[in-house]
Amino acid sequence: MKQLQKFYPHLLAILGFVVIALIYFYPVLQGKKIYQSDIVQYTGMAKEQNDFRAEYNAEPYWTNSAFGGMPTYQLGANYPNDYIGKLDDTLRFLPRPADYLFLYFLGFYALLLVFRVNPLKAFFGALAFGFSTYFIIILGVGHNAKAHAIAYMPLVVAGFILVFRKHFIHGGILTMLAVALEINANHFQMTYYLLLFLLVFSVYFLYKLVKEKDLKALPKIIGTFAVAVVLAIGANATNLLATKEYADFSTRSKNELTFNPDGSKVTTDNALSREYITEYSYGIAESFNLIAPRLFGGSNAENVGTDSHLYEFISNQGASPSEAAEFAENVPTYWGNQPIVAAPAYIGAIVFFLAILALYHDKRKIKYAFVAGAVFSLLLSWGKNFPTLTDFFIDYVPMYDKFRAVSSIQVILELCIPVLAIMGLQSFIKNEENRKKSLLYTAGTSIGIIVLLFLFKGMFEFTTANDNYYIEAYGREMGTAFVDALKLDRESLYKADLLRSGFFMIVAFGLLWFYFKGKLAQGNTIILIGLFMVADLFFVAKNYVNAKDFVSAREMNEPFQAKEADMQILQDTTHYRVFEVAGNMSSARASYFHKSLGGYHAAKPKRIQQLFDYQIAKNNKNVLDMLNIKYIIQSDEKGQEFATINPDANGNAWFVSKIQYVNSADEEMKALDKLDTKNIAITQDFNNTKLGDPKSFFKDSLATIKLDVYKPNYLKYTSNNSNYGFAVFSEIYYKDGWKATIDGKEAAIYRVNYTLRGLEIPKGQHTIEFKFEPEVVKTGSTIALFSSIGMILLIIGGVYFERKKKKD
Repeated sequence: MKQLQKFYPHLLAILGFVVIALIYFYPVLQGKKIYQSDIVQYTGMAKEQNDFRAEYNAEPYWTNSAFGGMPTYQLGANYPNDYIGKLDDTLRFLPRPADYLFLYFLGFYALLLVFRVNPLKAFFGALAFGFSTYFIIILGVGHNAKAHAIAYMPLVVAGFILVFRKHFIHGGILTMLAVALEINANHFQMTYYLLLFLLVFSVYFLYKLVKEKDLKALPKIIGTFAVAVVLAIGANATNLLATKEYADFSTRSKNELTFNPDGSKVTTDNALSREYITEYSYGIAESFNLIAPRLFGGSNAENVGTDSHLYEFISNQGASPSEAAEFAENVPTYWGNQPIVAAPAYIGAIVFFLAILALYHDKRKIKYAFVAGAVFSLLLSWGKNFPTLTDFFIDYVPMYDKFRAVSSIQVILELCIPVLAIMGLQSFIKNEENRKKSLLYTAGTSIGIIVLLFLFKGMFEFTTANDNYYIEAYGREMGTAFVDALKLDRESLYKADLLRSGFFMIVAFGLLWFYFKGKLAQGNTIILIGLFMVADLFFVAKNYVNAKDFVSAREMNEPFQAKEADMQILQDTTHYRVFEVAGNMSSARASYFHKSLGGYHAAKPKRIQQLFDYQIAKNNKNVLDMLNIKYIIQSDEKGQEFATINPDANGNAWFVSKIQYVNSADEEMKALDKLDTKNIAITQDFNNTKLGDPKSFFKDSLATIKLDVYKPNYLKYTSNNSNYGFAVFSEIYYKDGWKATIDGKEAAIYRVNYTLRGLEIPKGQHTIEFKFEPEVVKTGSTIALFSSIGMILLIIGGVYFERKKKKD
């Protein structure tokens, strides 16, 4: 019974996390779903995949509904033997997005327990971490994979610390499971940032081992990590191998072209340009909004209220009170340098105050490891605003150039600062030495920053280059007046939120002062500080993600409604593609109804994106024809969409009379400028294969290739040709997984026309089949199975030896 009583506080904490997650996202209890823009786009792209699952109870691993055709590896494909995924599903038992908020709480709570923080302080610390504004806003927009990966970060850090503390069994098992879950979350940018932090963090532990002359423990530590990480990676082998395979096909792979669409020379072969990587760079001064949320205006759609200068301005232009109030609800008050900001990355005024307290009062040296992690991530988040460091990482640190939005590395800071905060509170409660001095120094530092920012507000002009848009749109006189009112509201937000943060810091100081003076009990002090700390973050987060963001489940399950143009196209039951001009290759709306050329993904198929940039954007109709774009959705002058039929689309497959060989991607792309795609195919494949002479083929005018069966992962054709020929198929070439047979005999697939498939076909009548049977899934699933068995055996063995150790 005594053993069970030890778990009661933890069970109560976990129950509290469940209740609070459901309260914050209470519309889920009504069956509603949060409207997540990114998930809407995902739903559009995954429609064909999901329909296939429902009909055949199997995975297609390929879809033709996005970007002309691509693997579903990054669209939520389900893999055999994914037991870590099943464990994750068990942990995420709440309705979305309450499940991710619960994971935030749970992971951070476990990390604090490693620091021997009692359940009450750990409970409030976990809430403070989970309600960090950035973590909430990514749930609002649908960055689920990012939230997923962030949620498991604290667990990985907890296991890491335990192993270095020589708790090899507990630490090794926790590290193994946490790393496996982290990888399974499938957001490699967040995992990569976590790895960078752990490298920085390990310097502290290595220094400690050297100082304590305990290097003999290092092999065991390294061995524990090696076993844990190898098994964790193995359990996720299918996803990792598939992602690596697709990465070479995507825009994240190296650029083979040496010229840009405008003809200028490409200066780097990096997958992503330096400008693209650093487009979202945190401003140096903007970093202070970590402690005062709307210091730089908050977001691009802020509610400034009816007592604002903009409300008054709009009213003076003749708007009714309701119209002016509606306008005031979505004001572009953000004036930082980032293109779009949905919410500030606010970590909490009291959290910051307590973190400073840790620096002055906590005697544990590990605090410096968290400080280093926070500073490291802050400096890197500045991106192009700190080019010396950023350029070094892009040029020399492996894989750093594979990710964009460098500002998101602040997730490491948002992990480190709350840890420091609870360390500060814990040490102040426990350690009586120099309490008064530490508290006064903390107040002087934290509140002093607020005072200085308030006094020096004259350094800022509260304007941004984007304000010129309003001057141009509204005319110089009215536009200037609009911007002037906007600047006054930005200044008001700046002052108001500094005062707000100052108030919370003073409250924290006052509560700790009363505790120091013996006028407030320890439990009451912790509860009151915890409540104020969480309330501060809770109400800021509620400004950006709240009940208004929830819609009926049907609206999220069926986010797109067919338009008249869609209904017209869907009457055609043949196999073809659709190009939605307005989507501009960045919308999955058309993918929901059709086999679309467009889509929405952070890592698009590279060659399709290049075809768009270099050819389709320049109105090269021959390229649209070869991609079998039979319908084009356009908009008229009134914005009404209509579908036009392309009578010249090449169809599903066709014989050509000539193969034109080229030596490079540059030559192949340039050849497409004026290529007669109906009669000529271009390829580089003859350099690597037996495809060669004859270069010309007799094209029988009566020759046909007919598509008989269509599934996303299976295509069956009948060909009829009186001569030996070469056929081009309007299907995307992907070198891994697709297999072609002619009358049951395997045939070589050639990449032609930069991104399509080609086959040599003997004369006569033949049955041609394409099947997508990715070896990467078979190989990865086998590795995952054996790794999962190894993990289970390791856990059983660990539990056995721990119990035996205690018994002895």
